[in-house]
Amino acid sequence: MTVIIILIIVSILVAGGFLVAFFWAVRSGQYDDTYSPSVRILFEDKKKDSEKNHSKD
Repeated sequence: MTVIIILIIVSILVAGGFLVAFFWAVRSGQYDDTYSPSVRILFEDKKKDSEKNHSKD
């Protein structure tokens, strides 16, 4: 029976740790921009285009 109480306390501590980590991520701006990472792959970098042009010469 004491093992169940210990497991409940440990699980509450772990859940609290994840909650603190989530609040830290939100405050640090981790979830501010949700749109541009999904479309970033659709646009080519200007730097890569200029490198390709110089390598052809």
